[in-house]
Amino acid sequence: MSSEILSTLTTLRDYMRWGASRFTQAQVCFGQGTTSALDEAVALVLYAVHQPYHLSAHFFDCVLTHEERKTVFDLIERRINERIPAAYLTKESIFAGLPFYVDERVLIPRSPVAELIEQQFAPWVEEENVEHILDLCTGSACIAIACAYSFPNAMVDAVDLSPEALEVAEINIEKHQLTESVTTYYSDLFNKLPPTKYDIIISNPPYVCLQEWENLPPEFHAEPDMAFKGGTSGLDLVLRILSNAKDYLNEQGILIIEVGSSAETLQNLLPDVPFYWLNFERGGDGVFLLTASQVFDYHELFVSALKKHH
Repeated sequence: MSSEILSTLTTLRDYMRWGASRFTQAQVCFGQGTTSALDEAVALVLYAVHQPYHLSAHFFDCVLTHEERKTVFDLIERRINERIPAAYLTKESIFAGLPFYVDERVLIPRSPVAELIEQQFAPWVEEENVEHILDLCTGSACIAIACAYSFPNAMVDAVDLSPEALEVAEINIEKHQLTESVTTYYSDLFNKLPPTKYDIIISNPPYVCLQEWENLPPEFHAEPDMAFKGGTSGLDLVLRILSNAKDYLNEQGILIIEVGSSAETLQNLLPDVPFYWLNFERGGDGVFLLTASQVFDYHELFVSALKKHH
């Protein structure tokens, strides 16, 4: 079968189309950097022939050598048979228009907050007033690094409790030549941070409730479960961040947390808190923003919810 395909399909475009059809037929699951069978096929085909993800479509009719066709074929078959997310096969993911090294030690970057970072969190902060940014649960450091690009004069602290994730974060910080402005901390949220007041605290913490995590497709189980599991309700870490952020936020600061599928649970748990749910032009939801004054005002409520939660 493979020899027939390799002799029939000749161009990049052929393999992109064939890959998309194979993925659809095999009911492969997406949502880890790509959202469709065609996007996933294009990413893998271009990677297989050492071309950039933004290669002009003018080149799609180029004919591949037999060896290149075999490489593409094997990669697409591996994606289907092993259910490994494409980003782990290519060791790269794009976030906020920037390339990041990724492997099985970190969650694949895909947060909608990329859009917010590219817009420099306007209208919530003034770029020239931002000196310190904190990224909690940094993983690959994609959020921290994207923030460093958007706020070139700011210092960014990137925190994670996974030593493996921090190894990947360091790879990306060096790759983007940001060792002067991005610092990693091995810490359980705020615990081991030096006393600092931040202008922006941003986090994409584990927020998936246990039942939901158990029902996720196999592709998601290829990612570190520590990056997903937010306890029975999904809110274990979210409530801890809300309860402790008060001591780390500047008076004019903002707190942004992605809670994804646990947004409704959070809103129901804290109905009196005016969470501002952000809208994204490129899609995605479940991200809220609170100003520092709101974090201060509702501090007791957060602490009380955390105590009850445990």
